[in-house]
Amino acid sequence: MGVFRVHSLVSNLKHMIKVHNKQQPDVPKGHLAVYVGEIQKKRFVVPISYLDQPLFQDLLRRSEEEYGFDHPMGGLTIPCREESFVNLTAKLQS
Repeated sequence: MGVFRVHSLVSNLKHMIKVHNKQQPDVPKGHLAVYVGEIQKKRFVVPISYLDQPLFQDLLRRSEEEYGFDHPMGGLTIPCREESFVNLTAKLQS
């Protein structure tokens, strides 16, 4: 996927995050709520800085392919195993 496509994806998500964070006052500034799972979805709150990380962008691309930007949970939905998401975010934190 080209640089322009990734930039467009991140820009669209940042706009969506602003809208959804107004509806979710429990999400701290600088963070976003995401729903992760293949069948059951679990809510995580992660730093917005993850949007700039290539590993996280790969998950976002897969999410866009499956769900587009009309997310059924009312927030960003990432269709992967919860364990994989936790492992990825642990790598991003270190």
